[in-house]
Amino acid sequence: MLTSFGILVLGFLLGMRHATDADHVVAVTTIVSRQRSIPRAASIGALWGIGHTVTLLAVGGAMIVLELAMPPWLGLTLELLVAVMLVVLGVVNVVGGARSERMIDSSARPLIVGTIHGMAGSAAFTLLALPLIASPMLAAGYLVLFGIGTIAGMVVVTLAISLPSLYAAHRIDGARTVLRYAAGFASIGFGLYLAHHVGFVDGLFTGSPAWTPK
Repeated sequence: MLTSFGILVLGFLLGMRHATDADHVVAVTTIVSRQRSIPRAASIGALWGIGHTVTLLAVGGAMIVLELAMPPWLGLTLELLVAVMLVVLGVVNVVGGARSERMIDSSARPLIVGTIHGMAGSAAFTLLALPLIASPMLAAGYLVLFGIGTIAGMVVVTLAISLPSLYAAHRIDGARTVLRYAAGFASIGFGLYLAHHVGFVDGLFTGSPAWTPK
């Protein structure tokens, strides 16, 4: 049986682990593939984590207060929204051009993407776990620590992705363009795969949703 302290520590660790979900890594890679500095790349990770945490706290707080649970159709719909976002990010990266680069570099972009990602994958699993925590205050603390862990984890993941790409970009002509295209096509491919899985394998489009948060 976990103690209150153990539950809070678990929330933080699960938040850090959540930052490594495949859809998050793909989304952040697509954005940071066009960055030219380590501080800017780290700030993207932090902004993504903040947007993600804002959504999680808003919905999770409502679930704590109203004692709600997330139905399968809603969980799958939110994951489908993430899939659409990945495809859009990938297309923007592949299309390129000065206008799209300004869009990618906007501080609002990682914040918005993080907000949309806030309800999918293991974050949704965390929301499902909230009703199992007897104390509302403890559940709220768990949620906050999960969010902080996600922000910290995403900064680490973003730096791990950006350092090699920045190193290559400064030493190999054309490396930045290759990385941008590779990240864009990977984002499109993963987004389409995720949409197909959510719609047909998990049953959102077939009328028999069977959702197991990861």
